[in-house]
Amino acid sequence: MSSVPPSTPGGGAPPPFPPPYPPYDPKTQWRVYREQQRAYWRAQRDAWKAQQHAWKAHYAQAYGPRVPSLVGPLLLIAIGVVGLLLYTGRIPAETFWTWYGHWWPLLLIGAGVLLLAEWALDQRRPSPVRRGGHFVGLIVLLAILGALASGWHGMHPWFNQWDNRNDFFGFGQPEHDFDQAAISQPVPARATIDIENPRGDVSVTAGTGVAIEVQAHELAYAGSDSDAKKIFDSEAARVKVSDSAVLVNCEGNSNGKVNLTVTVPPDAQVTVNAGRGDVTAAGLGAGISVSAAHGDTHLNGIKGPVVAHFANGKQDFSAHQIAGDLTANGDINDMTLSDVTGRISINGEIFGDVHMENVAGEVKLHTSVTDLDVASLPGDLTLDSDDLRVNQARGAVRVQTHSKDVDLSQIYGDASVQDRDGRIAVEPAGAYAVDARNSKGDVEITLPPEASATVGGHVHNGDIVTDFGLAVSGEQDKSVNGRIGAGAARIALDTSDGDLRIKKGPSFGPLPNPAQAAQAPSKAPNAPGVPNQPGVPHLKSSQAPREVTQ
Repeated sequence: MSSVPPSTPGGGAPPPFPPPYPPYDPKTQWRVYREQQRAYWRAQRDAWKAQQHAWKAHYAQAYGPRVPSLVGPLLLIAIGVVGLLLYTGRIPAETFWTWYGHWWPLLLIGAGVLLLAEWALDQRRPSPVRRGGHFVGLIVLLAILGALASGWHGMHPWFNQWDNRNDFFGFGQPEHDFDQAAISQPVPARATIDIENPRGDVSVTAGTGVAIEVQAHELAYAGSDSDAKKIFDSEAARVKVSDSAVLVNCEGNSNGKVNLTVTVPPDAQVTVNAGRGDVTAAGLGAGISVSAAHGDTHLNGIKGPVVAHFANGKQDFSAHQIAGDLTANGDINDMTLSDVTGRISINGEIFGDVHMENVAGEVKLHTSVTDLDVASLPGDLTLDSDDLRVNQARGAVRVQTHSKDVDLSQIYGDASVQDRDGRIAVEPAGAYAVDARNSKGDVEITLPPEASATVGGHVHNGDIVTDFGLAVSGEQDKSVNGRIGAGAARIALDTSDGDLRIKKGPSFGPLPNPAQAAQAPSKAPNAPGVPNQPGVPHLKSSQAPREVTQ
């Protein structure tokens, strides 16, 4: 029997049941809420951008559009050029940072001048413009680097002294010292003696006997005597003899150092490998080879060849009364050489000053800036970051450099000079050939009254002045040609953006024999047994006799 639903009062069918509500889903509700929030954020962002665009349009209408400045691109180009020159070795890094630490305020002056010029140009525009300033951060960074470079080079000597004599690991610890028992041991004749000391000074002198004597003064930085004794034992000096080879060495310790005083036979060949410490040697009779990593080297009274190797460009080197050839390789700070009977060869960067005098043999010097060849130097030579001066040279002189003033006086031989961004002055002592070529600088030649030369000179953007009545022609490009006396020597002069001067000077007498000059040293020698530790002495200003003419 089927169930029939009750009828409504009107006789019709009953209404259907309403559909049920969907069940509550928290994830669905969170998605809806998140979409609403995103829509709200997008509306807020669009409104903010519209407001920003309206503000920019109003600002541009009031103050003009933004125009990029040339300061930023020019700074990037300059940084790229300097970086390329440093990478290729055309500019020594030490030289650049020394210069930059001194002159970095010019960067701010140049940027300010350029901005002022742009402002003056913008004033002539029909509508105002605004200059971009994104380069300000770069200028601030370069100024900070300049201040750091200036401060570093101001403290450079202190850091150099600390680096040579101390170590970080011993900082703040009490200093203990100990004198090791002296070592004396016979060695064969003409022995080869190697001295190795990674930390500490080395002093080598020649004795009169056939034995090697070693005295070691040890230093230790430790908190207790027991710790200091361990350091002393680890770094003690030792001597080992094997046939004609002799080894004197110390084991390095970061909390200590050993100062060695070594006396060797006069015929011994000595080699010194020094780490952190100075090297001094005097009175040796068979030459010496020195490798110095972090210390100065001072040599005096050495017979035989001298070879020196340097590492970091912070060290000073001096050698006096050297009866043999002298070779120095590597980067160096100050260098002083005198009374050398052999040849001198220098190859490396020089960050300080060079002084030479009384060299009987040839002088060859090569750096990234300067190439110099002098056949013989009975006089003196000075080289620094700005000047190269040679006074009294015998034989040919050749110079190739840039950004230096070159002054060659009393040259008894042919002279050849190539320079740029500097001044050239040549004073031959007779009828010798001169070839002087300069770019952006003056050229000056001083000839004796009895000169015999054929002169040819050219100047671009400069003047020509002559005391010998030579013919000068041209306006912007000027030339000078003519003969002085018999016209024996050929003189060729060329410069641009500078003046050319041909002057009449005094006569010169003959030079002394270079071998005799080297045997008669300009300074009083120290005793052979006492190492000489000179600084950078003031050189003599030796002058050959002049025949004064009115």
